[in-house]
Amino acid sequence: MTIATHTPLQSATGPGGNAPQRLLAPHAWVEGRWQAEVLLEIAPDGSWGAVTPGVTAPPADAQRLPGPVLPGLVNAHSHAFQRAFAGLAERREGTHDDFWSWRDRMYGVALRITPDELQAVASTLYREMRAGGYTHVCEFHYLHHAPGGTPYPDRGAMARALARAAQQAGIGLTLLPVLYERAGFTQPQLRADQRRFATTVDEVIAMRDEIRSWHLPGVDAGVAIHSLRAAQGESIAELARRCADDPGPVHVHIAEQTGEVEDCLAATGQRPIEWLCANVRLDARWHLVHATHATPDEIEAVARTGAGVVVCPTTEANLGDGLFDLPRWLGAGVPLSIGSDSHVSRQWPRELQLLEYGQRLVHRRRNVAAAPESGEPSTAQRLFQAMLQGGAAAAGRRKVGLVPGAPADFLVMDTTVDALAGVPNENLLDALVFATDVPAFAQTWVAGVRCTP
Repeated sequence: MTIATHTPLQSATGPGGNAPQRLLAPHAWVEGRWQAEVLLEIAPDGSWGAVTPGVTAPPADAQRLPGPVLPGLVNAHSHAFQRAFAGLAERREGTHDDFWSWRDRMYGVALRITPDELQAVASTLYREMRAGGYTHVCEFHYLHHAPGGTPYPDRGAMARALARAAQQAGIGLTLLPVLYERAGFTQPQLRADQRRFATTVDEVIAMRDEIRSWHLPGVDAGVAIHSLRAAQGESIAELARRCADDPGPVHVHIAEQTGEVEDCLAATGQRPIEWLCANVRLDARWHLVHATHATPDEIEAVARTGAGVVVCPTTEANLGDGLFDLPRWLGAGVPLSIGSDSHVSRQWPRELQLLEYGQRLVHRRRNVAAAPESGEPSTAQRLFQAMLQGGAAAAGRRKVGLVPGAPADFLVMDTTVDALAGVPNENLLDALVFATDVPAFAQTWVAGVRCTP
C-alpha cells in the first residue's frame, strides 16, 4: 500500500530524513490557548520533536506558515460505507419515518457494496474529512463478509479496503472490528439483511491482531461492540476479559434510541448505560457512542469509570435520535469526542456548532458550553479542547496536540476568508465554528507531511 496524495513539501527534509523539519507559526494552539511565534519541529518519525512558543529569532531554515495553527481533530466515529447513502434518505413516502426505517434502507447499501467500491467511497470520504479538519478517523467496522454472508477468501478484504483508502487520502486510521451476533434482545439470530455483519469474539480479536500485523504507517486497531441489542451479555463480558490487558480502545453504540432503551429495560430490567456500568469493568479505553438517552445517575456512573463518550450531532439530528445532555456530561468531567457517523456532514466545526445550538434551543440561553467560572468563557475553545483530548483517547493515542511526542497532525487556518478576516486571535475558534460556512483551512498536515487536495 502506498500513499498516493499525501506528499511532503519539496523544500522540506521531512519525516524519514536526517534532520527535523522546522516550521514557524505566527500563532498556534499550545497547552489549550493561543500562543505567538511558535517554532514547530517535526521529528523524522512524523511526531513533534519540539514545540517552542515565543521564538522571535527563528532558525534560518524555519519555514513560516501562512496562518494560525490548530491541532487536527480525531473523527471518533465513522461508518465509511454510509457515505454512499448520505443525501439519499431525505424523502418520506409513507406516514412515518424514523431511525429504524432509515436503517432498513441503509442495509440495502450494505448488502451491495464490494471491497473495491468501499475503497473508492472511503477514499473520497477521508479526503472530505481532511478538508473538514479531521486528521485521524476511528472506523467502526462491521461490514465484513461477502454479499451472501460468507467470508471472503481474504477475511480482511473490507478492512484492507479501508486501510488503503486512508493511506490514499493521507489520514490516520484506527480500525475497530465489531462484535455483531444477533438482531435484537429477543432475536437471537441476525436478520437476512444483516448477514454481512456476523462475527464472534474470536473473530473480532483475530481481525484486530491481523490489522496490527500489517504494520501500516498511521493505521492501528482496537475493537468494538455494535450495541447491547446486537451482542449477548456473555459475549460482551468475554470480549472485555480478552481485552483486559490490551491498550487499544473499545467502542460501543449505546442509548441512541428510546426504542433501544425500552427494549433493554424489558429484556434486562436495566437501561443500556446502567446495564453496561453494572456488568462490565469500564475504564478510559471504553468509548460510549451517542449515549443520547442517559439519566443523571447513568452519567455519574460513567464519570466514575473514566470512560468517554462519542457524540455525533449531525447524524443524531438527521436520524431524529434526540438531544445529548451536553451540560451534564461536561459538568461530570466525562471525556468527550466528536464523530461524523453517517457522514451527512464531514467537518468538525459544523458538528460543534450543532452541538451547541441544540443546547441553546432547549435551554433558551446562549453559550451553554462556556465555563467562565473555570476560566473558559469561549464556547468553541472549550468544546475544541475537550474534543481534542477525548478524540485522542478514542483513537488509542497517548499524546495529542502540539506537544513533543504527539503525532504532527495540524491545520493551518486561512484567515484571508471573509468570515475570519480581521478577527482577533482570542475569537478565531468562535468565528470558525459559529460564523464560517465552509472549512477555512489553508493547509492540512498529517504525521508531519503536508497533504495535497
